[in-house]
Amino acid sequence: MSGTPTFGRYAEIPIDQMTPEQRDGYRFLVDGPRGRLPGPYKVWVHNPKLMHAAAPLGQHFTPGQSSLTEREREIAVIVITSKWHSAYPAAAHEKRGKEVGLPVPAVEAMIAGLPASFADPREQVVYEVATALAGGQLVSQGLYDRAVKALGHAGRKPRPGPLIEPTPWLTAPRLAGPEVAIGVGEQALEG
Repeated sequence: MSGTPTFGRYAEIPIDQMTPEQRDGYRFLVDGPRGRLPGPYKVWVHNPKLMHAAAPLGQHFTPGQSSLTEREREIAVIVITSKWHSAYPAAAHEKRGKEVGLPVPAVEAMIAGLPASFADPREQVVYEVATALAGGQLVSQGLYDRAVKALGHAGRKPRPGPLIEPTPWLTAPRLAGPEVAIGVGEQALEG
């Protein structure tokens, strides 16, 4: 890590200038499952308590750790970061969305806040839910029912992997804000 701005205008703390707590937080991530200090964690190293609290939620969104496919996760992230005009993560996830095979016109439409559509029903419902939540809208009963049908509900596995709990997934923004809405299952909220 260097003292030169490397993450937007943020200058990372050089390791030799970190407090012992910050160094422990840094090592916690670098030596953990991520093996690196990604995006927001670079800023959170200033507050090791926050980093230790946020890391498990971030781990849930790591590819292969949630019930959403990487393409589905990228759809949700692109919609949310674009809506919030978060330039750095929107640009990073625009690139990643294309890398994981999302249709380029759909990625570019989502970045611009324009309508997009997906042939895969799971991807389409993730897009629709993310768009509703990013727009501050309630999820209609029909969309909720389609999300349950496509993504699963407690007691059913729509595909191999962890279950997704649509109830907290679809209602979390009313409780905690849209940043925890997409892909957060009951296990993540409890853990």
